[in-house]
Amino acid sequence: MARKRYIQAINEALHEEMARDPKVILFGEDVELAIMGDARGLLDKFGRDRIRNTPICEATLTGMAVGASAAGYRVILHMMFSNFIYTGFDAIANQMAKLRLMTGGQATMPITIIAAYGGGGSNAAQHSDSGYPALVNLGGLNVVMPATPADAKGLLKTAIRGNNPTFFLEAIGRGGEQGEVPDGDYTVPFGKATVAREGKDVTIIALGSMLKPALSAAGKLQAQGIEAEVVDPRTIVPMDEEGLLRSVRKTGRVVVVDEARDRCSVASHIAAVMADVGFSALKAPVKRVTVPNVCMPYAPNSERLMIPSDERIAKVAAELLRSKAA
Repeated sequence: MARKRYIQAINEALHEEMARDPKVILFGEDVELAIMGDARGLLDKFGRDRIRNTPICEATLTGMAVGASAAGYRVILHMMFSNFIYTGFDAIANQMAKLRLMTGGQATMPITIIAAYGGGGSNAAQHSDSGYPALVNLGGLNVVMPATPADAKGLLKTAIRGNNPTFFLEAIGRGGEQGEVPDGDYTVPFGKATVAREGKDVTIIALGSMLKPALSAAGKLQAQGIEAEVVDPRTIVPMDEEGLLRSVRKTGRVVVVDEARDRCSVASHIAAVMADVGFSALKAPVKRVTVPNVCMPYAPNSERLMIPSDERIAKVAAELLRSKAA
């Protein structure tokens, strides 16, 4: 096992899967230049028959992905930023998510769409959304949000080998972060949450990019005598609801941290599930730490205030322990 950067782990998965299966193709915006770093070296190794730059027209790209996958290819579509999903949404919502059902299983959609989400890079409002709640609501799509290099590699390989469309969402600003990555060929299953830190007093459910500040918050809470358990869902469709509930039944308190805007966020859905199915285990109300319902600003100091921080997470968790219901 070696320490690798997040973006390096993604790059390795792409190289390995394209070498493994000649039907895997990659196209998208600036993939030949690999400005995000994740597609570096693929053009030199696999050539223009399998690696294609495309115009900046996401409605065309998503339609191409549907057609190529129906014709027998395993498609990797790189859309750069998750905001661009909005402009390609027709083929995503009306074709990609529905054709397997509407054809009675005759058409499979082995499509992996890669896009970077979230703030932290001062990319301004049109390049900083965490728009995955819209995807979660569609049905017929997988949505994965790896927080570590190991999960990035393992989940991407699972996505590419699968027969259903999957959105693989990279966390902006985390590409250089390092972590242990298992040697050899390995995959990470969808729908299996992982406990990143054990604790007994409060559960912090951290989605994707929020794992790092959640772990930092757990360290701050420990200094106050509070043992926080940090759980990473890893995939939000499918979601390991039972794995999340298992932790909540252990601690009785839960804080959900999500970089999406608060209204109709994935945190809202998780909170609903915890309050519905896990109500008898709760010792205090379910709390959410999210982004305010505004566009992400360009200015770095304003942007930092929008994104959930370890201080905000720790404050909310500590207040749960001090509440009358606790």
